[in-house]
Amino acid sequence: MNDDVPVTEAPTVPTTQAQLPEATLADVPVVDTAALDPPTTDLPATAIEFGDEVEIEEVDTRPLDELLDDLYHGQERISQVDIYRRAVAAELPAQLLSRLNALPQGEYAVDEVTDLLGGSAG
Repeated sequence: MNDDVPVTEAPTVPTTQAQLPEATLADVPVVDTAALDPPTTDLPATAIEFGDEVEIEEVDTRPLDELLDDLYHGQERISQVDIYRRAVAAELPAQLLSRLNALPQGEYAVDEVTDLLGGSAG
């Protein structure tokens, strides 16, 4: 007795694309996000429109220079966290604190910090 199952004919057209059931796609809501986002053409004026009239406020870096001189006295490298902590304690201006906070984590030599922050190595 032969228990083999008879083989039927293979499909004549090979299927190369997957097909999803139509009900799955029909249940997905369509949202027009263009109606939700404000147009970008109504943004405030940019520096390009002002040309040379834009003034960049210079920050007095003397408090930073004094802090760095004090911090690096006898030290070769200091971490960004320690520099920032001491700057907060010294009540440096917010612009200098934001520059210090923007430094990547790690240790810095005094010349590296002054180059990155725009101060001067004393």
